[in-house]
Amino acid sequence: MNSTIEIFTDGSCHTQQCVGAWASIILVNESKIVISGSELETTHNRMEIVAVIKSIQFVQQNHKECKSIHIISDSQYVIGLIAREKKLIANNFKTNSGNVIRNRDLVIEFLNLLKEFNIRFIKIKAHQKYSEATKYNIEVDKLSRAIVRSIVKDK
Repeated sequence: MNSTIEIFTDGSCHTQQCVGAWASIILVNESKIVISGSELETTHNRMEIVAVIKSIQFVQQNHKECKSIHIISDSQYVIGLIAREKKLIANNFKTNSGNVIRNRDLVIEFLNLLKEFNIRFIKIKAHQKYSEATKYNIEVDKLSRAIVRSIVKDK
């Protein structure tokens, strides 16, 4: 058993209808596991962070032997939260003007989950040409967008 699991995540949202979806590809040894979901009344950033949260929870529940996770994401928002963790906690998850930060519930859950594993985030550029290095990022992007299109079409 390889003790490192690779996870590719993406989120998507139809901004006018506030319909969102997320998708993840979880690579465990030679297995490829795809998980996804959708939400109404959401935003793009919420879907990006939900993808990461759901992926870590999946590993937590199904691969307890895992020691290390590499999360590959094109979300500057999610990856940027890590660098802002101390400031967010010090400010009690409020902005400089005293307002509660957006997605406070998910940000707190995300930061708590990071303590459960040795997690390394790898930022990948969005919407690149297909290559061996980008194929899973492209796949989760297409899947999350397809889910959103399907929900919007059915509304």
